[in-house]
Amino acid sequence: MEDVTKIYITLSLLVLLYFVGLSQQQHSILPPPSTPPPPPVVYTIAGSDSGGGAGIQADLHAMHSMGVHGCSAITCLTAQSSTGVTGVHSPPTEFLRLQLDTLVKDMPPRAIKIGMLGSKELAMQVGSFLKDLMDQYNHTSHDVEKLAVVERPFVVLDPVMISTSGHKLIQEDAKAAIVEWVFPYVDIVTPNKFEAEELLNRSLTSFEDIERGAKDILDMGVKSVLIKGGHALGEQQQQQQQQEEEGDMYAQDYFLSKEPPLDKDGKERICDGCRGVWLRSDRYDSIHTHGTGCTLSSVIASALAIGHQQRSLVAVGGESSSIGGTGAARSIYMTDACVLAKAYITAGVARGVPIGQGPGPVVHTSFPSQKEYFPSIVLDPRTRRQDMEGFLKMKRMTTQSILPTKDSGDKGELFLGKLLPIVDSVDWMERLVELEEITDIQLRIKGETDESKILDLVQKCQNICERHGTRLWINDFWKAAVKAKCFGVHMGQEDLARCADEGGLEAIKSNGLALGISTHSYAELATALGIKPSYISLGPIFGTKSKNVAFDPQGLETVRKWRDLIGPDIPLVAIGGINDAERTKQVKCAGADCVAVIGAVQKDDIATSVKLLEEAMS
Repeated sequence: MEDVTKIYITLSLLVLLYFVGLSQQQHSILPPPSTPPPPPVVYTIAGSDSGGGAGIQADLHAMHSMGVHGCSAITCLTAQSSTGVTGVHSPPTEFLRLQLDTLVKDMPPRAIKIGMLGSKELAMQVGSFLKDLMDQYNHTSHDVEKLAVVERPFVVLDPVMISTSGHKLIQEDAKAAIVEWVFPYVDIVTPNKFEAEELLNRSLTSFEDIERGAKDILDMGVKSVLIKGGHALGEQQQQQQQQEEEGDMYAQDYFLSKEPPLDKDGKERICDGCRGVWLRSDRYDSIHTHGTGCTLSSVIASALAIGHQQRSLVAVGGESSSIGGTGAARSIYMTDACVLAKAYITAGVARGVPIGQGPGPVVHTSFPSQKEYFPSIVLDPRTRRQDMEGFLKMKRMTTQSILPTKDSGDKGELFLGKLLPIVDSVDWMERLVELEEITDIQLRIKGETDESKILDLVQKCQNICERHGTRLWINDFWKAAVKAKCFGVHMGQEDLARCADEGGLEAIKSNGLALGISTHSYAELATALGIKPSYISLGPIFGTKSKNVAFDPQGLETVRKWRDLIGPDIPLVAIGGINDAERTKQVKCAGADCVAVIGAVQKDDIATSVKLLEEAMS
């Protein structure tokens, strides 16, 4: 009986403590730590498609799929199905403004997608709204959702002027009004090839025409432009037919921006829009493409809103804020948004099916996560797939793989080791290469600019590695790596761009060196996939003080996403803050094939440290 009484008293106390804690939580001014932020708000200002395949219906489908909250302001109503349009009704423009003013007072946007503006009056009304909205951000400390807004909302314009089949949908005075009233506030405009020609009043028949046309559209007042074309962009009919016969079909879009590089010192990446970026993905020969333009621009707006919100959360919570998503999400800028939108559209077209008697709509899927639909950034749009030879191929270690040994580089198949120590001195190089577990090692040279001294150091380390059968990777200094006949080169995105401009990629490839590429964002991943390196690295996974990094921690979820987007043929290297066996095991379970480590191996008992890391990767 006494035991029963004790149990009763204990349970009563537990219940009492639970309700006291619940009461305190309800009265707290701070949300529970696990409470996620609300989804970012995105507006669509567009027409209604009663058939559900395009217009605001497609926009809201896409926004929901991307995980944002979509709000709509309707410019016109259409009576249409999959077989055609039978009627159009335009409400008064004053009612459009009422919709927008009502929304903005309660749910301010992080991004705005603009679609069909069929009349001069509509264009002027939308332009007036954008002016008033931007004035609020320019002249007040606008506080949105109780979070500090570090950027004004992005504006994405899908200039619905010419249908994909080439049919004109807009009058001249409306086109002129869009350029005059709307363009000054647009961050990116997304014309298809026909719409770009309509804006420019000339034909675009070659890749050079497309690149010049994009520059001329920027001169009209927008900040960025993505010219969509699918299989028609820059290709003549004969070229298209040849590609189809060879089974080498792909869709290409061209992105150009006035915006400077993200790097604070102005160093360019291959994916920076100021250089001009060609996006390429597989092409699916399908008629079920209704709503592609609406969907693509809505996904761009949604992706930009996600990046906008994540950076705002960091601004409030600090760099260590756990509520701000991952480094990749916080790093979604214009090129990243275009990459994600192209992936989304490619997946939607690939899965298209008829709903009615006419062409079906783009299928709405989810935030891009599949390799077969993810685009690459190509240096030359003329290069055919079969001519794009990759760098020295390395395989991923699996449970069925034979463990690499010190002389594995002399055998047929090359496996990337599980550990990639990064050192900056000969002393650590000599200590690590003695260990059997270390098959690969990277030299990172800091603070030296004298090319002869760099070459001497690289050559000395290469001689050490050769004596011990260890493969040496050189960070960034590719010329010295080629001269010293090292195994491979690892490059960050800025050094990669400079190397490509100097013809270094061909020199590295022709000399048989391997190439590893760092990535931090979706656009950087698309760049790496276009170059086909020996491995792709992602970082920093966790917070790190070993290097002044410009990107926030990625987290384990991004490792999983990168593993899916890269596919099975290229090893994934995780780097940044992996300082013990527990974290090593976590990134291994998330999908990393190799961990690049610095402090985790530079310890007094180096053999034990390496052994523990190697076991964690097994």
